[in-house]
Amino acid sequence: MSSHERALPAAPMIEAADGAAPSADMPFARASQWRHHERIERRVVGQLLQTLLYEAVLPFEAAADPQRGVSGATRFTLTLGKRRYRVSGWQCHGFRLIRLEHSSLQAEEQGGDPAPVSLSQFLEDLEAALGDGAIRPGFVNELTQTLVKDLQSSAWPAPCHASPQALDADALEQYFTDAHSYHPCYKSRLGFSLRDNQRYGPEFAQPLRVVWLAVPARLAHRGAVDGESLDERIAQEAGPQVLARLGDYLARRRLSRHEVVLMPVHPWQWENALVTALHPELASGEIALLGEGETTYTAQQSIRTLAPQDTRQAYLKLAMSLTNTSSTRILARHTVTNAPAITEWLKRLIDTDETARDAGFVILGEVAGVALDERAFPDARHDDAYGKVGAIWRQNVGECLAADERAVPFNGLSQFTRDAEGAPAAPFIAPWIERHGLEAWTRQLVNVATLPIIHLLFAEGVGMESHGQNIVVIHRDGWPLRVALKDFHDGVRFSPAHLARPELAPDLEPVPERHAALNRNSFIVTDDPDAVRDYSCDAFFFIALAEMAIFLHRHFGLDEPAFWAMAADTIKAYQRAHPQHAERYRCFDVFAPTWEVEALTRRRLFGDDDPQVKHVPNPLAAFAPEEEAAC
Repeated sequence: MSSHERALPAAPMIEAADGAAPSADMPFARASQWRHHERIERRVVGQLLQTLLYEAVLPFEAAADPQRGVSGATRFTLTLGKRRYRVSGWQCHGFRLIRLEHSSLQAEEQGGDPAPVSLSQFLEDLEAALGDGAIRPGFVNELTQTLVKDLQSSAWPAPCHASPQALDADALEQYFTDAHSYHPCYKSRLGFSLRDNQRYGPEFAQPLRVVWLAVPARLAHRGAVDGESLDERIAQEAGPQVLARLGDYLARRRLSRHEVVLMPVHPWQWENALVTALHPELASGEIALLGEGETTYTAQQSIRTLAPQDTRQAYLKLAMSLTNTSSTRILARHTVTNAPAITEWLKRLIDTDETARDAGFVILGEVAGVALDERAFPDARHDDAYGKVGAIWRQNVGECLAADERAVPFNGLSQFTRDAEGAPAAPFIAPWIERHGLEAWTRQLVNVATLPIIHLLFAEGVGMESHGQNIVVIHRDGWPLRVALKDFHDGVRFSPAHLARPELAPDLEPVPERHAALNRNSFIVTDDPDAVRDYSCDAFFFIALAEMAIFLHRHFGLDEPAFWAMAADTIKAYQRAHPQHAERYRCFDVFAPTWEVEALTRRRLFGDDDPQVKHVPNPLAAFAPEEEAAC
């Protein structure tokens, strides 16, 4: 077998039956693999119920639950159809969020007899309450797939790490398996079979290689930051066997090298979307499959972002026609076009600002990208081409670390280590809290994470979609030092009239009308300063910091108001130190009484014809400076 035909190592096998030989083809064949079923089903039902209560879809009763021994502990009760549901949880201080203890969920029949907690029964009861047709079949499928795929990953043999806190950032991307703590379809992965999930899901940490396509330049787009040699990067990652096949392709088609763009493709995308979508070009030889590349990757939490194994090469983000957390993970051409331009802009803003340089935060730049150009295809084939082939190369966090530094995804700080059975064991950050002290460690984390977000908002007028998965905390022995921010191709927002340095603003590819019609929340440029502020506040304060505040309160006893006082201290200290931005402090008022955030479950239930948003009370408002004025 030639080297370019060499297969990757087989995935670890799953036992076919108790006492039988293992088989990789039979997920869930062994009875013991269902041992987590009750826990996972309760999580899916509980997480869905949590959003239904918080987004005011269902009426409920709430009473204090003093037996829980945590301030804000609440007992929630509601009736759906013929069943009554009871669950313990927390009416949190921050944003009045509701968090439920999924394991406490109980169901009762009309006469008071206990009933099993079942996702299918809960959905049947929910539809009885909301009316026939209120729950879309697609939503039911997302929830069911989430249950099954989370169960599958929970049953996978957990790697045993004596000290997971010492793992590097890329290994932690596979170690943290809890996924989104609010979205009910947190692990749906529509499009993946169980074998696909085992092969490509991040929890399974299986190595993979991407495949490479030769695409005529007329059908392609490519771009890179200044000084980036895309051809050199592609040659290194594709390897000599792919380049040799490229030479044959060029000779056969009588083309020169600059007339062809090499594009990496996820192997799942090739098998499940591209052969069908591009069969005319593949049949004619205009587009050619050149085989697997040399570089070996593992999937990060986002699934479609791949980390190179054992190197500090760039991360590779790929288009996948996969739906997860209710979003299809394609890479539209305009976002690939904009990625290097946004990277250069953000880095220039930071490099030319003393405050940003002193803060030390890092931008993981999206340095290059390639994509299929849907405009080069007939209109009838727009959907075949749009977003189906695309790649963005992102700077590796390893490049930013000193020898004694490590990095951890922010959302991992509010997760648990796992025991040998894969069940939650202890808070991941417990050793760091013990070593550095709860208040000191929390204040440091809040400070280093908040500064980049408020600086870009106040000093520059740029909103960032920095939720917990898009922030990487750089630390030394658990002590937070600074953060790295990532994912900018569609993760920034600004109003040109409110930029501090509009002359530096990038010349961006506009959002295509068809794209905007399908996703009205997907835009970068706006004329509404509140939309800029809320973009940062929704992702960072409402998601990333709120989750941290709740976790520290539940598991370490830190009062939530004390947490938000720390965040307010960081913001007000920044404002006192930089009075030159006073007008922008009023314009992008992060101490406003309420913010607007997206209502995720209402959106899945009721669609986007009317914006599904929720106005939430701002926990920072209690700490607002005395002087306030309108924008």
